[in-house]
Amino acid sequence: MSGRNRLAGSSSPYLLQHADNPVHWWPWSDEAFAEAAARDVPVFLSVGYAACHWCHVMAHESFEDAATAAALNSSFVALKVDREERPDVDAVYMQATQALTGQGGWPMSVFLTPDRRPFYAGTYFPPTPRHGMPSFGQVLDAISAAWRERRSEIVESARQIVDRLAALGRGDASAGRDDSGAASDGHVDVDAALAELQRSYDPAGGGFGRAPKFPPSMVLEALLRHGGEQAMSMAGWTLQAMARGGIHDQLAGGFARYSVDARWVVPHFEKMLYDNALLLGAYGHWWRRTREPIARRVVNDLVGWLLREMRTPEGAFAASLDADSADADGRSREGAYYVWSPAQLGDVLGSADGDWAAEVFGVTSIGTFEHGLSTLQLRGEPDQDRLAGVRTKLLAARERRPRPGRDDKVVAAWNGWLIDSLTQAAMIFARPEWLAAAEAAADLLWRLHWVDGRLRRTSLGGVAGSALGILEDYAALAHGFVRLASATSNADWLERARQLVDVVLVQFDDGSGGFFDTAADAERLYTRPSDPTDNATPSGLSAAVHALRLLAELTGEDAYAARAEDAAFRAASLVRQAPRFAGWLLADAISRQHEHTPFQVAVVGEPGDPARDELVRSAYLAAPAGSVIVAGRPDEPGFALLADRPLIAGHASAYVCRHFVCRLPVTSAEALAGQLAGQSRLSGPQRTPSAD
Repeated sequence: MSGRNRLAGSSSPYLLQHADNPVHWWPWSDEAFAEAAARDVPVFLSVGYAACHWCHVMAHESFEDAATAAALNSSFVALKVDREERPDVDAVYMQATQALTGQGGWPMSVFLTPDRRPFYAGTYFPPTPRHGMPSFGQVLDAISAAWRERRSEIVESARQIVDRLAALGRGDASAGRDDSGAASDGHVDVDAALAELQRSYDPAGGGFGRAPKFPPSMVLEALLRHGGEQAMSMAGWTLQAMARGGIHDQLAGGFARYSVDARWVVPHFEKMLYDNALLLGAYGHWWRRTREPIARRVVNDLVGWLLREMRTPEGAFAASLDADSADADGRSREGAYYVWSPAQLGDVLGSADGDWAAEVFGVTSIGTFEHGLSTLQLRGEPDQDRLAGVRTKLLAARERRPRPGRDDKVVAAWNGWLIDSLTQAAMIFARPEWLAAAEAAADLLWRLHWVDGRLRRTSLGGVAGSALGILEDYAALAHGFVRLASATSNADWLERARQLVDVVLVQFDDGSGGFFDTAADAERLYTRPSDPTDNATPSGLSAAVHALRLLAELTGEDAYAARAEDAAFRAASLVRQAPRFAGWLLADAISRQHEHTPFQVAVVGEPGDPARDELVRSAYLAAPAGSVIVAGRPDEPGFALLADRPLIAGHASAYVCRHFVCRLPVTSAEALAGQLAGQSRLSGPQRTPSAD
């Protein structure tokens, strides 16, 4: 029967939000398109995600409206897709939306022929005409009439759109070449890339470009790896400004998705796991390089928030928190959970502390947000004891407000990035409970998402979804597993990383050095996505490069490094021309070409030996980014780096190596730090173990 909503059995919380709509929604499926063909009607595709504010707005205004639903149901087959569950569908039709309208965003609204070809697209449509936009009802009426009266024009237009987009997808043969078309050797002019970043840098507010501003996590990693004065200035001020801004939850920790202004004051309040996973890595790296106190506070608060609010009962981490929640009058408003007035501060804290808090947090009678309310910023360096007491009271009061909804689905890639960052933070700050949390998440991902030798992208409530993993899922999880293997000396994680990478090399290879974003045996859309650019997260290609590099460092197997080199070569021109959108690849280039190239560090000794623990901590604090550090007994099975690494005079010992060629071992943390701070080329006495 066609006249019903089919979302009730979905594994996506976003789709479940629409399960009670009067719209007869279908999930993405062959059956839905067959229904459109049988009824001879076009398809309306709506793509969004659970934490999307404007998705909620359009849902309340249009999809919950009986008259609008009737128009959709009578003249269209309506499909609802969670972009986080099916990023391949989102990517393909977002490309069409941007080509047709010059912009993109969510909710994404695309009209398709029954054979899945797009012919009209937009994002949010209001319920009545507004600011030059037609109403959603007008759009439905116009497209329905055109389908009846000018069908041949629509079909031809859809064919031309698909042909043009498919041609664009095939037109990436210029990757790895410079503007003149001459073949590139894959070398990245790091100084030129930094100069390009400097041109778009905002010295007043930090970050790059104009508002709205998104956390530039991958670019920050590149700048921190470089470590030069200019690079550290850009990275440091950006990290400082974000940490003090309204984009950062000053009470509970965690960062919102982006700031609507250039000074990070007013966020779009949704909190995404991927942002916080990547920013955890950036702030940990910043503290390691500078010992900035605010960096350590951010890391502690961020991990605390992740473990307290984002951890699922199964042990992994949820996708997001919503931007909207009920205000004091029971109306759903963006940011209602997070904003304050001076009077509200006084009600919780009393007059003296309320006035002090208003000054410290920048809460004014006019407000920095809406309706006389303000986001919380952190001004100056207030008394830390008083600040801690105020934060505790305000957080307790805020907990009594209606909470934003949580999207509980577990996304493989996002958890992979968090496993990596959380593992590094655990080792840098000597927090074994953080390492245990990272390993628990990894265990859940492997047990639940690895099905018949392939990766599932999402799960919900301990049940794996049907959507297959894409390149970023395999690469991010492999990267996290390699990091976890080195931190725990558990070779099982290394073997699992190999299995993930083996799938990448077989299923995602594009035949010319790069990678597709979807597997060779995945559902075929009208074009196969292959986007090397970083956006809010690293591209699949750049994530694969990092995973392959780290696996090569830990295993010493040159084939992994060579495959990473091929992929990096394919995107070298992107790094040179648009480093803002290739920060992860720029970070890789800096680690390959700069003076601080990665080390392999083997620490041998008995588990629980304080001397061994001290050497490990010293290595994590001093080794350049991209290094691998493994601690274990001499010749412990599963790690070639530990082979033929004896104790020196019975003491825990550390070996600093590159390409498995090592300096003479040391037994003190100071000597180890000195070796790691040395020149990039190993000099002085060296040894190449016979086992290698």
